[in-house]
Amino acid sequence: MNYLSDGGIFVVQTLTGLIVLALNLRFLMQVSRANPYNPIAQGLVKATNPLIAPFRGVLPILGRVDLANMMAALVCQAIGIILIMWVATGIAFAPVYLLWSVVAIIASVLNLYFFALLILVISSWLAPYSANPALELVREITEPICAPVRRVIPAVGGLDFSIIVIFIGLSLLENNLLVRPLAAFLNMPRGLVFGF
Repeated sequence: MNYLSDGGIFVVQTLTGLIVLALNLRFLMQVSRANPYNPIAQGLVKATNPLIAPFRGVLPILGRVDLANMMAALVCQAIGIILIMWVATGIAFAPVYLLWSVVAIIASVLNLYFFALLILVISSWLAPYSANPALELVREITEPICAPVRRVIPAVGGLDFSIIVIFIGLSLLENNLLVRPLAAFLNMPRGLVFGF
């Protein structure tokens, strides 16, 4: 029975993590005004539309921020946490699960930026002028956080040191300033959500 419940928790964590990752990626595409004609962007929009549609009539888009998308991510993450905690502890719902969901979504967005920047760095060495749709999407998503830092720390000899500063900032936000302190304050169990 224990192996079965562990397997169920793993499946719920993985599926919830992938769904929330897709919703957060769509959110970052909208915030960064990524090319909507990119085939990957179009596929992601089609895949996530059924999850966002129930909230679309109630929650508006404010500038670049799609509140329906954010709510869909929050609800999906909360459902995942509720299922995991129900299987693990037998407690189906507690109000703190909603706060854990917010922390999990923040962690997911920071992880998305981290891995997008990592892909950007590796691709700049291997395929600096590639027109691959995935690499174009990564460049468009990371540009809003890279551009302000590049204005302060310009490239020296073709080396972009701004990425290092952003990596340090993301690490500080996750480990020291925001995610882990919030998780500790809320007594959020480690390993509760995918990637955290």
